[in-house]
Amino acid sequence: MGYLGYFPEDFLFGVATASYQIEGAWNEDGKGESIWDRFAHTPGNILDGTTGDVACDHYHRFAEDVALMRELGVRAYRFSISWPRVLPSGKGAVNEKGLAFYRRLIEKLKEAGIKPVVTLYHWDLPQALQDRGGWESEETVEAFAEYARLLFATFKDEVHLWITHNEPWVVAFIGNYEGRHAPGKRDFQAALRVARNLLLAHGLAVRVFREVNPKGAIGITLNLSPVHPLTEEQEDREAARRFDGYLNRFFLDPLFRGQFPEDMLTFYRKKGFALEPFTEEERALVAQPLDFLGINYYSRHVVRKGEEPVLETGEHQNPYVERSDMGWEVYPRGIYEIVERVTREYQPQAIYITENGFAFPDTPQDGTVNDERRVAYLRDHLLWLYQALEAGYPVKGYFVWSIMDNFEWAFGFSKRFGLVYVDYTTQQRIPKRSFFFYREVIRRRSIR
Repeated sequence: MGYLGYFPEDFLFGVATASYQIEGAWNEDGKGESIWDRFAHTPGNILDGTTGDVACDHYHRFAEDVALMRELGVRAYRFSISWPRVLPSGKGAVNEKGLAFYRRLIEKLKEAGIKPVVTLYHWDLPQALQDRGGWESEETVEAFAEYARLLFATFKDEVHLWITHNEPWVVAFIGNYEGRHAPGKRDFQAALRVARNLLLAHGLAVRVFREVNPKGAIGITLNLSPVHPLTEEQEDREAARRFDGYLNRFFLDPLFRGQFPEDMLTFYRKKGFALEPFTEEERALVAQPLDFLGINYYSRHVVRKGEEPVLETGEHQNPYVERSDMGWEVYPRGIYEIVERVTREYQPQAIYITENGFAFPDTPQDGTVNDERRVAYLRDHLLWLYQALEAGYPVKGYFVWSIMDNFEWAFGFSKRFGLVYVDYTTQQRIPKRSFFFYREVIRRRSIR
């Protein structure tokens, strides 16, 4: 595929991170414990036995990291605020030192000409709320609205792009059904309750936003993927439809149509799992108009009839395709497919690709990191994203995951997604070849 032109002048090129993955300082300056602090401190939960206690030490090195972003030339930085850093108990007393850290970070970004894009919730729930039921409890839903109000009121003049949740599907199903993420539950019924409450919390936060910060823009970020059947056999096509309902439609439908997909509610009922539909009042809350939809795109899913106890689907692992260090198929066309599908079926006002990136076991040699595969991954995805722009789809920005290597959740420090290599022993930062590739894309607004 050849490149045909230039990204628009107002297209927002950025990079993304999350608080627990980079900040460290897990118990400094009044910060409360998060569910990821508790989860990572529990032996056996993290692949390499590490924790995010120090991570990239961004809490102390943020000025150095913003300087790297300035060198990169990005126009926006998407980061999340640690809920327990600003509200140690999840609600009530505010930790002013926590708020002061984010003020300093935002001011440094402003000096560098970089727009802050803030995610309210990127998975580090205060442990105090988890102890009282976590996202299964209405108390957490209400506490999230209180937390959102605090941040909107504090930063309404500095931040104009807000995201309520990052990947609620992961929070619900990887954290509460598969148990691979905090809080480590393995209960499908609990996961359904969590999914419902996350959507209600999102709706409350949007309502608060409209009251407090009408000049800004607010959306939500979903992890979305094309789902393809392995064959055209009916059982494979039905399995793909179910998996699409589980992964994509289960959050898209409520956000844009006010209700969970009926086929999935029926399917879960047959399996013995109850999920109460939204009331009319709740539908109006959850499906409030959004200013944009954030999409995290990494790969596609190829699905066949399987034996998974709830979905009865299985994923096909083609041994002949390229895969990242996460085991995910490299499928650049998928970024076009998911943008096209979401635009056609749900008509969001705007779309931001809020994460896209490639895990690769990088090794520095002579002070440099030659990550050719990441360069190829980014180039191919940007080419397909440009095709989506040419087709008229409302894509307004693109954020690479991530500016630097970091704590990759249950994989610890064993997976590297960064444009900048981090030596976790010395905290030295080394820009990789992909850093300089992306810098040229931003500078030219084109791919060469």
